[in-house]
Amino acid sequence: MTRFTLNGQIRIAFEDLGGAGGDPLLLVMGLGASRFWWPDGLVSELLSRGFHVAAYDQRDAGESTHLPDRRDGSPIRALVHRGAPAYSAEDLADDAVAVLDALGWERGHLFGHSMGGLVAQRTAIRHPKRVLSLTSSSAVPSDAGGPSVLRYVRLGCLPRLARLHHPDTPQGNLNMAVAVARLLAARGQHVDERDVRDFVDKEAAHQVAGLRDKKAQSRQIGARWHGGVLAEIAAPTLVLHGEGDPLVRPSAAHDLADAVPGARLRTLPGVGHFLTRDVWATCADELRALADRANEVDGAAHR
Repeated sequence: MTRFTLNGQIRIAFEDLGGAGGDPLLLVMGLGASRFWWPDGLVSELLSRGFHVAAYDQRDAGESTHLPDRRDGSPIRALVHRGAPAYSAEDLADDAVAVLDALGWERGHLFGHSMGGLVAQRTAIRHPKRVLSLTSSSAVPSDAGGPSVLRYVRLGCLPRLARLHHPDTPQGNLNMAVAVARLLAARGQHVDERDVRDFVDKEAAHQVAGLRDKKAQSRQIGARWHGGVLAEIAAPTLVLHGEGDPLVRPSAAHDLADAVPGARLRTLPGVGHFLTRDVWATCADELRALADRANEVDGAAHR
């Protein structure tokens, strides 16, 4: 069931996915994607490993507040454009903390994927006392800003994503989701309607536009960070990245892990940018091991 909280005038939608009494884990999804793009199978794996799981929609995605349209053009242009952004990257980090507050979680483990990983990194920098551990998956490092991010992006993938056009109908929405997932999967990974139908059905049930709002994506990606650096992250950190990621180069994960003190890097052979079912158990195992380490560190600090 959708719940809402406020960060200033921005209304943030979130959902408790179960596991009450377990270790608090907040999921942060990527650019323009709603919380419904977290696979149920992955959530089940996390629940079975003792996590209390919640997910939310970032501003300009899902059921959260969408800002007024701006002339930001495509997400690529917004990334390199120097104009005034609709909001800051600090605002995106503060949205995550507003959800922690609404859940009654003094601190939580963060798991961010793609742009959600970037937001999770910045939340750990900006709000260190609220983050027990950080898992950043398929994300660029926060220390890279503006055009410098492009060195981590496989630019050939972006025009293919931009050229996707399907009718705004139930079947068109399903075809769009399949096409996006296939572009983000690694070469050789099989993706079909079964892998995305739940996402599309949930978005339809909640009257969510899905991945069609390019202006909203431009506002998200155009948010500028004015805060600290990755070296300031104190929370135990895990960096996950598919070695076959067709969108973000694995060098992003290596640079991120090098920049965060004590971070563990786990690259996944044959895995792309899309969270296919073959990685769910591995991700859950890695998050469980990280949370156990974080709990030990936290317990020692309070003894």
